[in-house]
Amino acid sequence: MKVLGRFAFRNKFYVIGFWLLAVIGITVISQSVGSAFSDSFSLPGTESSKALTLLGKAFPRQAGDTETIVFHVKSGTVNDPSVKSAIEALFVKVANIPTVGTVKSPYDPLNALQISKDQQTAYAPVVYTVREHQIKTKNVQSLVDLGKAARTGNLEVEFGGQAVGQLNAAKGSPGEIIGIIAAGIILFISFGSLFAMLLPLGVALISLVSATGIVTLLTHAIGIASFAPILGSLIGLGVGIDYALFIVSRYRREISRGVDPEDAAATSIDTSGRAVLFAGATVCIALLGLFVLRLSFLNGVAVAATTTVLVTMIASLTLLPALLGVMKRRVHSKRSRKSIDSGNTQDHEQSSWAKWSRTIAKAPKLLSVGAIAIILILSIPFFSLHLGSSDQGNNPKGTTTRSAYDLLAKGFGPGTNGPLQIIAEVKSALDTQALKTVAAVLASTPGVVAVSPVISSADGTVALLQVIPSTGPQDVKTSNLIKSLRTTVIPKALAGSTTAIYVGGTTAIFDDFASVIAGKLPLFIGVIILLGCLLLLLAFRSLVIPLTAGVMNLFAAGASFGIVVAMFQWGWGQKLLNIGSGPVEAFLPVIMLAILFGLSMDYQVFLVSRMHEEWLHSKENGKAVTVGQTETGRIITSAALIMITVFASFVFGGEKVIKEFGVGLASAVFIDAFVLRTVLVPALMHLFGASNWWLPRWLDKRLPHLSVEAAEVEDLV
Repeated sequence: MKVLGRFAFRNKFYVIGFWLLAVIGITVISQSVGSAFSDSFSLPGTESSKALTLLGKAFPRQAGDTETIVFHVKSGTVNDPSVKSAIEALFVKVANIPTVGTVKSPYDPLNALQISKDQQTAYAPVVYTVREHQIKTKNVQSLVDLGKAARTGNLEVEFGGQAVGQLNAAKGSPGEIIGIIAAGIILFISFGSLFAMLLPLGVALISLVSATGIVTLLTHAIGIASFAPILGSLIGLGVGIDYALFIVSRYRREISRGVDPEDAAATSIDTSGRAVLFAGATVCIALLGLFVLRLSFLNGVAVAATTTVLVTMIASLTLLPALLGVMKRRVHSKRSRKSIDSGNTQDHEQSSWAKWSRTIAKAPKLLSVGAIAIILILSIPFFSLHLGSSDQGNNPKGTTTRSAYDLLAKGFGPGTNGPLQIIAEVKSALDTQALKTVAAVLASTPGVVAVSPVISSADGTVALLQVIPSTGPQDVKTSNLIKSLRTTVIPKALAGSTTAIYVGGTTAIFDDFASVIAGKLPLFIGVIILLGCLLLLLAFRSLVIPLTAGVMNLFAAGASFGIVVAMFQWGWGQKLLNIGSGPVEAFLPVIMLAILFGLSMDYQVFLVSRMHEEWLHSKENGKAVTVGQTETGRIITSAALIMITVFASFVFGGEKVIKEFGVGLASAVFIDAFVLRTVLVPALMHLFGASNWWLPRWLDKRLPHLSVEAAEVEDLV
């Protein structure tokens, strides 16, 4: 690692030039090629997936995405001749838009239920022949433009659906700029030097631009979700600034000791750089752990996030020492350089962190109990976690999707926004009769407000019903209804029949998605904790430290999920965040756990690596823990504050899921840095004593040596 640091320092202009050319080249190529993001996912083996497959074969013109035209009159009815003629003319134009399969007019006698009882509101599903991600943006825009042209002072026309939602979704978020400004302020206060402040910011921004371009190119090779770039910005800014901060802090410490700048850079890369390399590897491993879930939708997100972390890590180990070669001693202010030259440097033993470290050493039991109590209280909401998918009732007021949602809920009931499809394979007349029997039973089932007539495919092999629940698509009662229909109502109605009937529809698909992820969550948690513990075992030659880290990660996750549930599911943050209450996004826990696990390991590595270095020199546990916390406490909390501000800034604008990530990750980092690493971990390490560093000899001989701090290598030689 020293060789890498010296090479970058001595060849600074070549290294900097290479990075600038790489950034420009990647950006130009990615902009010229464009992106191909995809939010599609498959759930093989689930009822909703089987229903969708049957629907696609039997009703090819109705198996694609469905957008909804909702129209409402302020006076009169939707059956008034002037209104009816205007809307029917709109339907004709919409039907001619490419990839539109059919428009289900409410004026068709078969669709009479699409007109509200007061006859002031009606809706028409627009069924495409392709899925949402395959619809061209210009065709969705044509749909919306035709609706706008049809509006009058009395007639309101709005649109609902995933494609329209994507069209009107906020592009980007002001969070990046807010986060960068906040991080710059914290860095300046921490370093007291403009040049030192610019180093982490510059490295993080160059890394982020490079990674964004690479991810854009990767969208043409693998499926990557549309929110991946914003999520990548969120991770890249936080991690990138943190990694650079740790290396710059070590470099400044070496300079303050009078070390030559080149030697200081080499030492920084050989010490803090090793910790960055190890921490970055743990983040990547945690993110790639998403592959164990075997869900293509999450695989793309994992690749995108891992790419961002890898680029950030490489930039921290190559570009940063090159920039240090340009800055040299200017990473300290003029006043600090004068103090260094005169020998008047700060005494760590008299710092506030030294005093706090000694306080923890004196009362580890009391402080441990207090920290655990805080974690348990914050974790309480987690036990009521309801996974699902936020519907467009959470969109900002004034958007066409939110207006369409509200009109449907008011005119027809909330369940109209999430109808269920009951699809049956028809092989004989008995199967058709069985579906009619099911329809009769469903009509009197609690939680169901309407059931459509049986609709048969042209070849007669498939038949379907549309069922309107009494509750909205994101309501837990709707999830319970789907379970009841599948496990009790339909099987009971089919007693003695062999007809295959499935419950499908968009609401059922997202409900199945949540169930699949919830079922695989224990496996995912087990895999990433096991891999992380193995890495720490190799790095610190200890059994207690990896086990402690694993438990701390679960503590941080439980408390942060508790905050997310309270803010988004319980609705405590509705006014503050301009959102509606509802279930937590189904995929948020696994992605957030992967990120949290990696970030938690970062702080564990930076904290314990310094303790380990001291332990190798002194073999005194109390001294090792105190010295380690004294010398890393300020850096870790400064890094945490930066990451918290970056993550929290993403609650401004953007989609609800990005706000969930922002709040969840910001709260997790706060808990991790200011409760776990500042109080609980050092307190427990004082209580555990020398057993922190115990490893059976037979195991020690069989394990390969993996050095996080260079001091370990020197000690072993």
